[in-house]
Amino acid sequence: MIRAFVAISLPDDVRSLLAVQQFLMPLPRKVDPSLLHLTLAFLGEVPGDALEAVHDRLAALRVPGFALRLRGFGLFGGERPRAFWAGVEPSEPLAHLQGKVAQAARQAGCEVEARRFVPHATLGRFPPPGPTRTMRLERAVVEGAGFVAGPWDVTDFCLLQSHLGPKGLRYDELARYPLS
Repeated sequence: MIRAFVAISLPDDVRSLLAVQQFLMPLPRKVDPSLLHLTLAFLGEVPGDALEAVHDRLAALRVPGFALRLRGFGLFGGERPRAFWAGVEPSEPLAHLQGKVAQAARQAGCEVEARRFVPHATLGRFPPPGPTRTMRLERAVVEGAGFVAGPWDVTDFCLLQSHLGPKGLRYDELARYPLS
């Protein structure tokens, strides 16, 4: 079984801007800037043959490239936040790509969650903090409403393996797929 997901990599200059924001934010636990990405579909634990089928279907996709821009911040978890993220400006081409990727994964036998796609780059993951830290995180979201990074041209996406180990999280690229 391989823990895998499909994502768009972020360019180095965007990662650098996000790393600065991470430094400025009151995040209890930050995601390593080298791991920042935009997830298109989380596949979970997938057997090798299903992953091979996902790869074949992703390689067959023909989707044009497009530009993206990050804008603003948000929290997942409601009153008990557990993740802090940078948002993505609304993008019809991104939504189209994500739909195609999710459909390809489902056709290959993977269970992709059917919830609404909220494109983002996770900057911090943490257990729900107390009320004071939650208030500081909510204030950081409001104060960061004007944050913008990009635009940049999205020319490909990738299939990644996720390793949860004693030294933390690590991703290995399994395949990269060009956009037309």
